[in-house]
Amino acid sequence: MTRRVGACSWSLQPESPADLASKIQAVGVSAVQLALDPLRTGDWPIDETVASLSTAGVEIRSGMMAMRGEDYSTLETIKRTGGVRLDEHWEANLSAAGQNAVIAGELGISLVTFHAGFIPHEPGDPLRRVMIERLRAVVECFTGEGVRVGFETGQETASTLISALDEFDRSEVGVNFDPANMILYGMGDPVEALRLLAPRVVQIHIKDALPSSEPGTWGSEVPVGDGAVDWPAFFGVIDSAGLDCDLMIEREAGDARVKDMARACSLVESLPGESESRA
Repeated sequence: MTRRVGACSWSLQPESPADLASKIQAVGVSAVQLALDPLRTGDWPIDETVASLSTAGVEIRSGMMAMRGEDYSTLETIKRTGGVRLDEHWEANLSAAGQNAVIAGELGISLVTFHAGFIPHEPGDPLRRVMIERLRAVVECFTGEGVRVGFETGQETASTLISALDEFDRSEVGVNFDPANMILYGMGDPVEALRLLAPRVVQIHIKDALPSSEPGTWGSEVPVGDGAVDWPAFFGVIDSAGLDCDLMIEREAGDARVKDMARACSLVESLPGESESRA
């Protein structure tokens, strides 16, 4: 199996498409998960973005959409505001999804991921029904353009996410697995969660974290290799499950992101299995 390793564009805090292309090359990869919202709003011209990445030999392997109104200040605020939960931003988020879907379709991007939000576990919970219906509408925006969707892990347990995916019962909907998020949100062991979710995983984020010592508060993101993710065991599950999906390096903290992400790339390539960081 060949692992395609890339970088998450937003992690590199690029100032322009050319800056993004340069930083991706510095990380040592030739693939990217691209934040679509700057293209949607016009902050980044689509033609310029595509040209800069193409010239640098960087392939857009997937896209990412952020939901309006998300507040990551505390675990409680993100529980109230994450994903499609907020009523006041629902229409705007649905509209943005439709526009992002068109962009993804036009660029030939086959997968877009986003946070669904904290999905209540109980099937009879009225909020769960609302969220499932909203997520269904977002999914239909993307599948209508021939684009698959991945819900990112972390904001609910693996079992809750599985039950939500069972309700969708659509092959176009899967999981963007982020092991660090399981730790940051206190939602279970990432290795066991990956084992449970493996049949649904369509992409993996390479990110690490340490758990909080105080229940109900954030854990802390750290460079890959310095956290609580058991990477040899994690990749053991990838191999045993036969997961043939891209690995996108993400870093959302720290002031040395290119360096940290390059280190993560080296760690991935040092683990058993065949890795491909360059085209």
